[in-house]
Amino acid sequence: MPRIRDIAKVCKSKNAGPFQLTIDVVFETRATYDAVAATGVLTPKLIADLYDVAEEDVLFTPYPAGLAFKATIPRHTPAGDLGDTDVYGCQQHAPMLDVDIPINHVPAA
Repeated sequence: MPRIRDIAKVCKSKNAGPFQLTIDVVFETRATYDAVAATGVLTPKLIADLYDVAEEDVLFTPYPAGLAFKATIPRHTPAGDLGDTDVYGCQQHAPMLDVDIPINHVPAA
């Protein structure tokens, strides 16, 4: 079973202001995006569980035109605050990389 790291063209995170973090998962082809979307794996609940936030605090947006899924969540520590270990939020996508996607193969373009 492939993981996000195996099939996504891009998986990244960044700050969405000092109090929120955005995670983007982008696919190279429409066929791959559609296959991933059809699994129902990428959801607000998954994001909430991975990042230890309340599901109702997850703003989750499938974006078919961009072959992407986007999630915005509250940061546990504001950017730049005492104890912040990633001031730009650019290393927070790591938990997404190991998410299993139950498809047999990556569809061709």
